[in-house]
Amino acid sequence: MLINSSPYTIPASEIEVESLVNRSRFICSIKHCADKMATKAFIELIRQRYPDASHHCYAFISSRPEDSQAYGFSDDGEPSGTAGRPMLAVLQGNAIGEICAVVTRYFGGVKLGTGGLQRAYGNSVRQALLELSTSEKIPTAQINLTCDYQQIKDIEHTLTGYDGIITQQDYGIEVVITASLPIPRIDEFIARVIELTAGRVTPKRLLE
Repeated sequence: MLINSSPYTIPASEIEVESLVNRSRFICSIKHCADKMATKAFIELIRQRYPDASHHCYAFISSRPEDSQAYGFSDDGEPSGTAGRPMLAVLQGNAIGEICAVVTRYFGGVKLGTGGLQRAYGNSVRQALLELSTSEKIPTAQINLTCDYQQIKDIEHTLTGYDGIITQQDYGIEVVITASLPIPRIDEFIARVIELTAGRVTPKRLLE
């Protein structure tokens, strides 16, 4: 399977932004959620934080922003298509990945209508995103290699130079190293280690 190795934007912090529309309170809570389990936990956290609210509508992208298998949304009792879908459209339009937005509504007694709800929920997320701090995520993958003890320092130094991190080391007759590297740099790292060890060490990329 071909993995997209290009960097993408993710939330760098959790944020809450409140707005008022015709006496209804809309509280948009946004957090970095790297998978669907984290998304579910965040939605439940917001439900517990505001237990007396009328609705907790949400939208999320739990992977890369263009990954259609990672999308999800809910109207949570609002008329179909008036909350979760417009919220998701705003997230998609901003090309942010690993993000969950929950809009909590306290009904103010004035019905907003279908169009009014769509605008209110979409704008709630839009306003929060204006205040959200973000960071860049560079996708990584793991490699595995076996080396002699006298080669460890050179390999560790080379790994650092390619922004890699050792995730596991097993010591036996030889040393088995598992490391995580930015995907765009893996091929360069493998070639450099082969050159450095005159072909005695050949790192292998681990399948996901």
